[in-house]
Amino acid sequence: MHRFFVPQLYNETMTIEGVDARHISKVLRMQPGAQLQLVSDDGVSALVEITAIDSECVTVHCLEKLAESHEPAVRLILAQGLAKGEKMEFIIQKAVEMGAYSVVPVAMEHSVVRLDGAKAAKKVERWQKIAESAAKQSKRDIIPEVQPVQTMAQMLAANDCATKIIAYECEDKKSLKAALKEAQAKGALTDLLLIIGPEGGISEAELDAARAAGAVPVSLGRRILRAETAGLVAISAIFYETGDLGD
Repeated sequence: MHRFFVPQLYNETMTIEGVDARHISKVLRMQPGAQLQLVSDDGVSALVEITAIDSECVTVHCLEKLAESHEPAVRLILAQGLAKGEKMEFIIQKAVEMGAYSVVPVAMEHSVVRLDGAKAAKKVERWQKIAESAAKQSKRDIIPEVQPVQTMAQMLAANDCATKIIAYECEDKKSLKAALKEAQAKGALTDLLLIIGPEGGISEAELDAARAAGAVPVSLGRRILRAETAGLVAISAIFYETGDLGD
């Protein structure tokens, strides 16, 4: 069943306008009587039925509010070092599908890509659209935010999660699993900041800054993972350990 987002679910009869209305009418070619799901900004979802439709406006009638949640128990923020080409688009799309709450593009010392000003804002706008499409496809209850491009220092200051983990290729003492077990024992797995480096890796200065902010360096295994792979592997492992990929 197709899922769309609205600012709020306010009464039994509502309208969908703009891009989503055109998608419903022109692409999906839905007709009156067809059902779909609406999700509001506060995560409330409902099953609705189309009562009238044209290319610019779809009128729906609310059949029932839905209690089922599709969101992970852990609010995970992915801080991803800027990756070149279409890699960032791939990372954001898949991270949202898997359940990330938010994605922070981080301009790191070893990032090949350099973004600032209008160019950065334009990229973030495109990435946000990718996140929205991925949220619809994967039946999320929210549209995860792609935050503005930030430096490492800005990102660490703005995202004060209970647990912070940084994947570091030279770490050989603590595994991701061990770090998660420690956080669970402390009751600190309510929200988690996951820091992943770019193609060139994380610098010593960035590692020191992350440590100073309370981040725990972890290993993701014996093999070196690509920038577009590491975060997705880590997200999978985190949600598996916390029961969100099956009990």
